Amino acid sequence: MRVTVCGHDFDVDLDYVDASEATVREQLRAYEAGERDRFDLDVSYPEGFLGEVMAAMCSIPPGETRTYGEVAASVDSAAVAVGSVCGKNPVPVVVPCHRVVAADGLGGYSALGGRDAKRALLEREGATV
Repeated sequence: MRVTVCGHDFDVDLDYVDASEATVREQLRAYEAGERDRFDLDVSYPEGFLGEVMAAMCSIPPGETRTYGEVAASVDSAAVAVGSVCGKNPVPVVVPCHRVVAADGLGGYSALGGRDAKRALLEREGATV
């Protein structure tokens, strides 16, 4: 499903979310409007490293960021591996890969809109980079 949040398009794979498309769209609309900072959606994390990193990303509070290295330390891995997995996040925005940044700045973002989309989401949450 493609959604627009903060002026940028995101592809959200509903196979990982136990909710209707309408529910996901409504929660994303409320997020964009500043009416919610967290999602009340059951997300299925795949087994293995991708699932571990997705869970770690979900533990980052809205308005805060963690570096790729900090996330890597929490899952006993390397920053480059975490960055690669962030780029494979099947549920962007809902699973906040945008909250994972480089040690020296914003870092990359593989969703449509790239770094501009990442910056828009972080600004929406009041995070500073």
